Amino acid sequence: MAMTERIDEAFILVEPAVAARTAQVYARIRPVIPTFKWPQFAPDIDAILRLKRERNAVILAHNYQTPEIFHGVADIVGDSLALAREAARTDAEVIVMCGVYFMAETAKLLNPGKLVLIPDPDAGCSLAESITGADVRMLRQRHPGVPVVAYVNTSAQVKAESDICCTSGNALRVVESLKSQKVIFLPDEYLAANVAAQTGVEIIPWRGRCEVHVQFTAQNVSELRESFPGVAVLAHPECAPEVVAAADFAGSTAAMTDYVAAKRPSRVALVTECSMGDNIAAQYPQTEIVRPCRLCPHMNRITLPKIRYALETLTHEVLVDPASTERARASIERMLALR
Repeated sequence: MAMTERIDEAFILVEPAVAARTAQVYARIRPVIPTFKWPQFAPDIDAILRLKRERNAVILAHNYQTPEIFHGVADIVGDSLALAREAARTDAEVIVMCGVYFMAETAKLLNPGKLVLIPDPDAGCSLAESITGADVRMLRQRHPGVPVVAYVNTSAQVKAESDICCTSGNALRVVESLKSQKVIFLPDEYLAANVAAQTGVEIIPWRGRCEVHVQFTAQNVSELRESFPGVAVLAHPECAPEVVAAADFAGSTAAMTDYVAAKRPSRVALVTECSMGDNIAAQYPQTEIVRPCRLCPHMNRITLPKIRYALETLTHEVLVDPASTERARASIERMLALR
């Protein structure tokens, strides 16, 4: 079976049967992974592809997952909104969430009768950890009658205390759908400020921040423009408002990908987590991807060996406190009902 016009050293080091079964994967990710890593990745990818069939499992992967996961073993990829929608639609018996824990909780809330696994239960999120259900109850006491919008980057407990969820891709639409003069928006203060700049609704924020996006500054954007003339700068709305203002475009990870797909810029800088740049580079090789890189330590806890182990042993199962389940699910379903 002809893989490429030449058999490179990495492919020679892979057992022939494994090489044949993973040929298409190798072709997809070869441009964006170090050659020496393929012999390390191939056996796990081969095993995961087999285990998915045996377990009737589906793998959901966030846009921040590394290329060998995103392009190698995932069945469904996207931002938090896309993964939430697909988690509600899947007919697989087992769901493996390659992302952080709140995403796995969301999948479980939407699939209470299915086995939902996360390869590393310690894959957390600074935003989700910045607020508790008790904090939401306190906000409601301070602002009686004001609806609460919870970013999906929150625990099930927090979602249960909220009226509706949102993602970075639909936050403005969710806020305005409530037809309220004031809205409590939690937990990301930067996303709250960026939404507030686009609406007449008064936004009452919580003071949480993403530990990745908080590292970017407007000065970083200026330096990118100086170093890479003509670069299109795309920023995630979890960045500070001054960073968003300095960028050419701001949007969710899905919106950034759509921007590259539609406009095909010759050079793009992604002001967000590193791995997304690799994933877009594999899809659109004609666009030079500049990576003002910040790695998410939590997303990077998910690896091929951990995914393989999760499917082999059916661990680590994600469970949600029954006291929170119905109310948390309702807040997610209200978001998904918006078109």
